[in-house]
Amino acid sequence: MGTDNGNVSQEFLLLGFPGSLALQLSLFMLFLVMYILTVSGNVAILMLVSTSHQLHTPMCFFLSNLSFLEIWYTTAAVSMALAILLGRSRTISFTGCLLQMYLVFSLGCMEYFLLAAMAYDRYLTICCPLHYGAIMSSLLSAQLALGSWVCGFLSIAVPIALISGLSFCGPHAINHFFCDIAPWIALACTSTQAVELVAFVITFVVILSSCLITLVSYIFIISTILRIPSASGRSKAFSTCSSHLTVVFIWYGSTIFLHVHTSIKDALDLTKAVHVLNTVVTPVLNPCIYTLRNKEVRETLLKKWKTK
Repeated sequence: MGTDNGNVSQEFLLLGFPGSLALQLSLFMLFLVMYILTVSGNVAILMLVSTSHQLHTPMCFFLSNLSFLEIWYTTAAVSMALAILLGRSRTISFTGCLLQMYLVFSLGCMEYFLLAAMAYDRYLTICCPLHYGAIMSSLLSAQLALGSWVCGFLSIAVPIALISGLSFCGPHAINHFFCDIAPWIALACTSTQAVELVAFVITFVVILSSCLITLVSYIFIISTILRIPSASGRSKAFSTCSSHLTVVFIWYGSTIFLHVHTSIKDALDLTKAVHVLNTVVTPVLNPCIYTLRNKEVRETLLKKWKTK
């Protein structure tokens, strides 16, 4: 079979979540509610930050980028799953599958870089408060955010290009609710070693680089907080980064398991289950975490609520 021209005309079947009609409807309602909460929560944060002058800070600028990213990340991953669970067509074209995969994984990589930029911002806030304004300028925060988006879009380009050259001549049933790399290349009838190797290396570099920046930042943050003499001072300092740290733990906890494998074809069913946590549950938690645990956002939200 041909590669590029032959693939474009192919269609693939997304298996989703096999089960009874009652299970399908229950999962549809769960996914729909979580998706609505994710979109509405992140849109609320975007509107709150844009309309509140006191939230025009670098950290809230990064938070706005994260909220915008989460909306599209969830939409790219969950929209097809909702259609499948509702009983609509399970088929997706080769081009559509490639596009969905690119969006989901590029946006996922962006979140790693964006969380690392936010960790650096928290480091400057706690460890260099007197120089924070001079270092974390509007220009630098914009450059860090733009760099996160650009690196995310570029990092997944090579694996996508390699996958587009694979030949698929066997069953076209993808064991997932969206076009994930692992179950899709498992259907290829040509060698996938190059794809697996490149995907693993890029994933390792993205996770390791962002994790290293975040880890080093928090080592300095914790060291600085422990040197604060008063308990109230330590509590106040920690509260400025607790929301970000919570999101970091949730995101890294789920995605490291998903991507760091010796073989990309292993544990497809378990990977699909963890992807539900990563693409459905985690995005809906982030607005709640930043609303409830971020003092600036919480106080601004209360002021807005009281004025109504």
